[in-house]
Amino acid sequence: MNLFASIREDVQCVFDRDPAATSRAMVLLCYPGLQALWAHHVQHWLWSKHMKLAARFLSQVTRFWTGVEIHPGARIGRRVFIDHGMGVVIGETAIIGDDVTLYQGVTLGGTGKDVGKRHPTLRDGVFVGNNANILGNITIGEHSRVGAGSVVVRDVPPDSTVVGVPAHIVYQGGKRVLITDPHDVSDPLSDVIIALADEVKRLKTRLEKLDGEFQTARMEPVSSLTVEEEERAQYRTEQASRSDSVSMGEGI
Repeated sequence: MNLFASIREDVQCVFDRDPAATSRAMVLLCYPGLQALWAHHVQHWLWSKHMKLAARFLSQVTRFWTGVEIHPGARIGRRVFIDHGMGVVIGETAIIGDDVTLYQGVTLGGTGKDVGKRHPTLRDGVFVGNNANILGNITIGEHSRVGAGSVVVRDVPPDSTVVGVPAHIVYQGGKRVLITDPHDVSDPLSDVIIALADEVKRLKTRLEKLDGEFQTARMEPVSSLTVEEEERAQYRTEQASRSDSVSMGEGI
């Protein structure tokens, strides 16, 4: 694809995804995310030709001008849209596929001082909400969505929606995912939640046992009184049936 066809394609993707875009002049002059991507194409070419100092210097100029920091070593596909752009950071070994959308404050960062591939891979059609952090050498599957403010630290399957800190799947394949095991959340407090759940279960079992013992204790006196009443009635019947018994009103 030649340069002008690529520019037209990038401009059209802005119109397709941002209803605030009203004219081509506005898109060309007022969309720093688009300007940062175009500058990155030049910087990536310099980086691949081993002119790394020039590439990094131009990337810093672009960062100052647009508020978007893209390392020259990052690989970015076609029709990528960075909306608003301020605060977006894309690391050196990050790979972004086609038709990806990133909002302001998104970080595609590394973890620690690992060498080699240490930044995320975003497959085609991924959507990342504002201020989301995707960290480490992980993969976000095709057409997945990352909720705003999420922190993603493990792979996300295709056609999934993840939210939270750390992020967990809430939709997959268009269906709601219900979390029944706290381990699936991988929250730092999940062990505490699990311990509390086990304690509640133990206390519930103990309470049910005590309640059963209490109900049994309440029934026992009633049963003994019933037996006593039955014996008393039987005794009266036997006494009334005897011919030598003294009836009411008789003298001695």
